[in-house]
Amino acid sequence: MKAVVYTDYGSPDVLRLEEVATPVPTDEQLLIKIHAASINGSDREGLIGKPLYARMRGLRKPGFPILGSDIAGRVEAVGKNNTEFKVGDEVFGELPGYQGGFAEYACTRGKTLAIKPARLTFEQAAAIPQGGVIALQGIREQGQVHPGQSVLINGAGGSTGTFAIQLAKLYGAEVTGVDNSFKQDFMRSLGADHVIDYTRENFTRNGKQYDLILDLVAHRSIFAYSQALRPGGTCFFVGGSAAVIFQILLLGPLFKRIAGKNMRMLVVPQNRKDLIAITELCVSGKIRPHIDRQFPFSQTPDAFRYVVEGQSKGKVVIVVQ
Repeated sequence: MKAVVYTDYGSPDVLRLEEVATPVPTDEQLLIKIHAASINGSDREGLIGKPLYARMRGLRKPGFPILGSDIAGRVEAVGKNNTEFKVGDEVFGELPGYQGGFAEYACTRGKTLAIKPARLTFEQAAAIPQGGVIALQGIREQGQVHPGQSVLINGAGGSTGTFAIQLAKLYGAEVTGVDNSFKQDFMRSLGADHVIDYTRENFTRNGKQYDLILDLVAHRSIFAYSQALRPGGTCFFVGGSAAVIFQILLLGPLFKRIAGKNMRMLVVPQNRKDLIAITELCVSGKIRPHIDRQFPFSQTPDAFRYVVEGQSKGKVVIVVQ
């Protein structure tokens, strides 16, 4: 089969389309013929090897040569002990370990996959899983956003942020989106009440405070975030530098005890329940996956370059089949 592989951390230039062995499913696994895959923040981190936790499976070189978490495709073969799916099922979801998706085939036990709704194309389905599930947890499940609250989303024009804006508006919040100047109108089109160009304004220093901050590109000091958070409010961090993560883990409990401000990492395990929940909202039309661009499989390095340069609005999808 063909797959996009890399053997060194670096820019999109290290990605190569090569012939590799087609994986063979175990008795517990499925073989998925991939039709579409989308690029996520985890893919970008895995490509460049930063932050440091992105090198957990390989300090000097990638531990697995194929990136890719979010996929949609058809079941090609089923191990004898796997009874959840059958050959021909159209499925979508995340691959465990956030790897293996930028290829023609992938093997998985299917615990984080679901049947693709007929109303969604393979490309639309591939655009939902990781970003949609993180947004659902940050806004609805753990964030518990309700009418009248003020919510700020940093990185709101990206793959997770587009879902987060729509969910926060769906549940009645006043939403502020933060991203680069290129995405200001785009964030408004998703429903953001206010937008901030981070190249011109620091949201932690403008004197405004919020009930919930969902930061998808965390890199500021925890003390700066505290200035923008109301007492009793919550600030969720998704990813970020190793220094920021250490600071949150060390000082977060102290801020909660002294200032009444809940500042912590948003931990979101891959799971089918949330995938189905966010997808039902998409199928119903209450929110929608926004695909900025689709790239053919052979142009995967160009797709990564488009994402890394900060040009993408929402999701970038790779059309594999």
